Amino acid sequence: MSFKDKVVLVTGGSRGIGRSIAVGFAKAGASTVVISYAGNEAAAQETVGLLQAAGAKAEALKFDVSDAIACANAIEGVVKTHGRLDVLVNNAGMAVDGLVMRVKDDDWDKQLDTNLKGAFALIRAASRPMMKQRSGAIVNVTSVVGEMGNVGQAAYSASKAGLIGLTKSVARELSSRNIRVNAVSPGFIGTDMTSHLSDELRQKMLEGIPLGRLGNPEEVAQAVLFLSGDASSYITGEVLRVNGGMYM
Repeated sequence: MSFKDKVVLVTGGSRGIGRSIAVGFAKAGASTVVISYAGNEAAAQETVGLLQAAGAKAEALKFDVSDAIACANAIEGVVKTHGRLDVLVNNAGMAVDGLVMRVKDDDWDKQLDTNLKGAFALIRAASRPMMKQRSGAIVNVTSVVGEMGNVGQAAYSASKAGLIGLTKSVARELSSRNIRVNAVSPGFIGTDMTSHLSDELRQKMLEGIPLGRLGNPEEVAQAVLFLSGDASSYITGEVLRVNGGMYM
């Protein structure tokens, strides 16, 4: 999987899965890797350093993906600065857990706006330069929760399920311009978000995973790179599960 001369944008790329995806592209030869982040400047700059060490030009953009205007401006800026955009990875997301009877409207809106509306706004903006190029790859990072549901995550699940529908619809729309749109659906992955789990809860999770372990961010990154590169040139509208068999 070579991405020589490619310009890549990874949202939510300052840490966790997003960082692994961004570094994966840099190691695979991408000329430029741009990451977006919401507020952790230190983590973003640390990632930039990792990207540069891997041989890529790197840039960190701070903007709120739930802001459609900010998304449009970010895409325009990347194309203006770097000349093109070859790969867009919609990885930025958030979760506010709570039983459905207790979910606040604001928490529902935040998750839908960040996880779904944000991806839509970035795809809408990126489709223009990609159509002009007559090439491009878009990968949306959804979740196993969007496929099977989970107690206490109604809003998160709805947003991630919506991302799958968005992926399939846009794949049909943009295919005639040689733009492929796919999704990666991670299961439980070992990141900062899962590090705080109690041993009891972790064991309960593992019992539901046939491979008997949590995944790691690099395994998700490899799936994203596969769907972004020439090795998957005849794949579009697909959801690639990286969940250890948790949901089949």
